[in-house]
Amino acid sequence: MNAISATEITLRGLGACCAVGNAVLHGLLVPDHLEETFYMGVLFALGSAAMLVVAVALVTLKSPLPAWLTGALVSLGMIIGFLLSRTVGLPDGYYESGWEPPYGPLSLIVEGLFVLASLAWLGRRPPYTADRVAAEVRRRASDTHDDVADHARIERM
Repeated sequence: MNAISATEITLRGLGACCAVGNAVLHGLLVPDHLEETFYMGVLFALGSAAMLVVAVALVTLKSPLPAWLTGALVSLGMIIGFLLSRTVGLPDGYYESGWEPPYGPLSLIVEGLFVLASLAWLGRRPPYTADRVAAEVRRRASDTHDDVADHARIERM
């Protein structure tokens, strides 16, 4: 049985909470943005859906690397979109002049925390340590031995 560390549980929990918070905050804004600038409403809805999938994946996947990467990319995209919409503007003249409290600041907090949590998760466990590589080689060798034995048994039948 593989034990999961307290750090792993904490980072996954933080990531899942941030992803849900992000989804809820953007989900609340979808109707207004669909009326104001349709493509922004669609982007908010897609981002919310993606972050809900990320939250579920962080909680359920044995190896959540795809969830962390997807969530970090979506969060970074939302942060960049927020900043661009308040500086140079976005296509179709979409420009926001303020922070839209409480949604703007809260969104930036959960998006930033998600990115930081993903970096912490990625930084704490390198993908290929010598022990992991050796364990994988042993597992594959065992699988190959089992396959050869099965093949020999079938041929004798």
